[in-house]
Amino acid sequence: MSWMQSLYRTYEAGMKLDIAEDSKPMPVSHTIQNAHINIVIDGRGNFRRATVLEKTQIVLPATEKSAGRSSGEAAHSLADKLQYIAGDYKAYGGEKAAYFESYRQQLADWCQSDHRHPSAQAILNYVTNGQVIEDLVAYQIVWLDEHGKLLRAWPDEECEPPLLFKVLPKEKGKLDQGNALVCWTVEDEQIECPDTWKDGSLQQQWIAYDSANAGIKGLCFVSGEMQPLALSHPAKLRHSGDKAKLISSNDLSGFTFKGRFTDSKNSIQEHGLQSAGIGIVTTQKAHNALRWLISRPKQAFRNGDQAIVAWAISGKQIPNPLVATTEFDLDNFDEIDDAVQSSEGVRESVIDHSTDVGQSFAAKLTTYMRGYRASLSDSDQISIMAIDSATPGRMGITYYRETLPQEYIDKITQWHTDMAWPQRVVVEIPQTKGKPKSKITWPLSAPSPYTMLQVVYGDVIKSNDSLKKSFYERLVPCVLEGRAIPFDLVKLSIARASNPAGQEHWEWERALGVACSLFRGFYLRHPRTEQRMEFTMSLNTSNTSRDYLYGRLLALAERLEEVALRAANVNRPTTANRLMQRFADRPYETWLTIYKQLDPYIRQMKTSRPGFLTNINKELDAVMNLFDHDQFISPKALTGEFLLGFHCQRLVLNQKPETKIDTKLETTEEHGA
Repeated sequence: MSWMQSLYRTYEAGMKLDIAEDSKPMPVSHTIQNAHINIVIDGRGNFRRATVLEKTQIVLPATEKSAGRSSGEAAHSLADKLQYIAGDYKAYGGEKAAYFESYRQQLADWCQSDHRHPSAQAILNYVTNGQVIEDLVAYQIVWLDEHGKLLRAWPDEECEPPLLFKVLPKEKGKLDQGNALVCWTVEDEQIECPDTWKDGSLQQQWIAYDSANAGIKGLCFVSGEMQPLALSHPAKLRHSGDKAKLISSNDLSGFTFKGRFTDSKNSIQEHGLQSAGIGIVTTQKAHNALRWLISRPKQAFRNGDQAIVAWAISGKQIPNPLVATTEFDLDNFDEIDDAVQSSEGVRESVIDHSTDVGQSFAAKLTTYMRGYRASLSDSDQISIMAIDSATPGRMGITYYRETLPQEYIDKITQWHTDMAWPQRVVVEIPQTKGKPKSKITWPLSAPSPYTMLQVVYGDVIKSNDSLKKSFYERLVPCVLEGRAIPFDLVKLSIARASNPAGQEHWEWERALGVACSLFRGFYLRHPRTEQRMEFTMSLNTSNTSRDYLYGRLLALAERLEEVALRAANVNRPTTANRLMQRFADRPYETWLTIYKQLDPYIRQMKTSRPGFLTNINKELDAVMNLFDHDQFISPKALTGEFLLGFHCQRLVLNQKPETKIDTKLETTEEHGA
């Protein structure tokens, strides 16, 4: 099935959903646009009042040509710009071409047909008077200069400009009031819905009229039926100002058709396009479905001009492929608190990270996904589409895939299982009085793709849109097809996590979780089967890998110095933190430097914190005993596995209870820091 067939069927299913009418796909023969002025008239077409609208998006009747207009004359059927609806636009100095006559004639043809509507007739009566600008000037909506011409800029910089000058787009500090789009309200006892853009009966009458006056008939390549063929295809897929089209064929003099088709302006008008025989209704329904999907946050991911959508054709809910596991609301499973205190000031019991929680996490995730599996039948189709525009007028499909529900959910589940690792998340705890308090937690979760992007590329993404788009294009197949994670992304994340000195503390902790997730996920999906390996998500005290053990040593050294510094009320980075990047390159040499720097803190804690010192020394000895001597003194740089050992050991140390005296002291220090 083609992407257009999928979207066409999605439209049909979406219109049958039991949801509010304004939440369904947009009706055919309509388009979406931002309105700037609302004119209120009575049922006979007499002006009553007008207001300026802010951030108001409306659905308005449109022809096939006007729905995709970017330049030239193509009037909408009811709501349109002052350039179209105002017969006196030129009289008041309108700089653009006046298209009033085509607008009036089109509206008159509709009102003379069998599908006329009283609201449309009232609007026709009003605009025929040719005094729209005059009325708006009198009502202080539109403004003139001293020569009686439409103002292009507000003359008094010290005075607050009128609202219309704030809502209209500017170009080089100038604006054209003729670009203001007018929507209509018709107040009459015989009209149930005064606001024309909300009137369902008016919409249906226009759809019937537009269908009856459609163009030439031919074979629709998508539906396989004989129906009026589209000569132009809709735009405005991502937002109301979007000019890019997925299907466009207006280049008859260049290389669009050369050697393939013999289209000309006359042949197109008589027989339609040879290259794209698609029915008007088919293309409008397909594009309206895509526009609808993009507007739904749970089904779409937006990155500037790039949009990625995943949906079930039946309209049933499916899991979003590009979110963190925490977005699935797994009841904060295995949440690890940093220095949690009860109301009595005593450290509460916490999760034991000496055991692997991976199996429990996978079971919880599988149970959550079971709900989606139950709601989707085996015959339901899942479609995933990514679109992007290379130029303002052209858009392309950069990724498209169709799959069955079970395969889709299996891939999503596998992604979140493979990428699971404790991630730094800040949650807000409501208080009975005052502002909510923040708490740092470490839930098991796959990081969101956006978080991965931030960690991998850092501040570079702020000025490089193409890099962001490329990242998502490379990551989507990893999520939806189970492909291996690109190793260059893993290397960049490891480098960032190994350099805490160049980041804020919270940024570094976030980078640490993401780097561990990417490293673990890479080796679970290694391109070479024989090199695949699985790392536990909790501290593995039986792991004798040199890299893993060195990571544990670094965490123990960091913890020892950190506690000593806090006891002395000194706020500065630890030696382990400062030398982490060097430690990753030259572990043995740097470890000797770090351990030598610990000597004064060890002597200090022999009297102030003997219980804590005894426990930390036991941990250090236990790790050292697991080393192979030759591996320990090897000058070889560490792989990303050292971050796994470091992070796991660090989480355990942040939660490990000490002796009774040490616990009270540490609780005070942690919360006083």
